[in-house]
Amino acid sequence: MGHSAAVTTTNTTTHDPLVIGGRSFQSRLMTGTGKYPNLQAMQASLLSSNCEIVTVAVRRVQSQAAGHEGLMEAIDWQRIWMLPNTAGCATAEEAIRVARLGRELAKLAGQEDNTFVKLEVIPDSRHLLPDPIGTLEAAEQLVKEGFTVLPYINADPLLAKRLEEAGCATVMPLGSPIGSGQGIRNAANIALIIENATVPVVVDAGLGVPSEAAQAMEMGADALLINSAIALSGDPAAMARAMALACDAGRTAFHAGRLPMRQQAQASSPMAGRVGT
Repeated sequence: MGHSAAVTTTNTTTHDPLVIGGRSFQSRLMTGTGKYPNLQAMQASLLSSNCEIVTVAVRRVQSQAAGHEGLMEAIDWQRIWMLPNTAGCATAEEAIRVARLGRELAKLAGQEDNTFVKLEVIPDSRHLLPDPIGTLEAAEQLVKEGFTVLPYINADPLLAKRLEEAGCATVMPLGSPIGSGQGIRNAANIALIIENATVPVVVDAGLGVPSEAAQAMEMGADALLINSAIALSGDPAAMARAMALACDAGRTAFHAGRLPMRQQAQASSPMAGRVGT
């Protein structure tokens, strides 16, 4: 059934859906399933975030890794659209293989038409930075196989354009390293990606607090993927709600258009007609 069931969201711009691979979503906040203290905290967070897309680590679900036992049963897959990811893959070949498994996982959840994959090719387990060459190689093959590819990348404008030209449905530049909570450390490059992209730009990784989420959306990002900042916070459900509000606020502000920045102060009240003039 996918995400087509009615969903109540905090999004005030319901006339402004997020469209990925021909599928429409009202929420522009995607979340994850890892790092939560327990499944109950994850369930409460998904509910309070009003997200409609949730990423799932295929390998961890298949291996029943700690924190992933019972995950498939804990989520309402008639309301949430699954975004299988290739976390843990160090090469293009591994990522392609895991993406195929992810498609089967989505079918098990009842999403027969789900071809989405969050493509991650990360050879370095210390810094967790994505491999640009392996990512492009895997993306080209997966697009040929009919996948809706959402590639996770460094904020590299040239790579983003190459992936778009290869047929990817989005590009997902990192704000800063995964789980670091450093916020947006490469705003100039992300701005270039947003300026040049004709597919949705999803800022993924590194956002730590709602102000950073709002900043990314104010820049013109189309969506956010936030996991660690929610799951590892003191109150995941409350942080999920805060991130959702920030996402909406940033998007609304982007549409509204900020005032021009000036070198000098400008009175907010008109001078004409003052008493005593």
